[in-house]
Amino acid sequence: MRTTMVLGVAVLAVGLLCLSQATGQTTTKKTIITIEDLDCPVCAKDVEKAVAKITGVDTVTTDVKTQTATVAPKANVTLSAKALWEAVESAGFKPTKLEGPSGTFTAKPKA
Repeated sequence: MRTTMVLGVAVLAVGLLCLSQATGQTTTKKTIITIEDLDCPVCAKDVEKAVAKITGVDTVTTDVKTQTATVAPKANVTLSAKALWEAVESAGFKPTKLEGPSGTFTAKPKA
């Protein structure tokens, strides 16, 4: 009886662990873009607008203190690192680093 109870608790613990990991896997994978000279809020909004035009982008937030843009994709979408980089350039800024699910880049990605 005691062995059955211990086994039951162990199975429950493993089930909860699997459930928590499965839940974590459904979260979106954000991309952080570091942008040179992104120091004014109006300019940051221009970057947000340019990046938001990319197909599959859910949200874009910029932070002038850290000179970054954080991009979240829509569910089940993988964003193109090259398209994100080029969107920042189209807003008149120079990305210096892009970190996301596709990797970390310090120069324009080739794909």
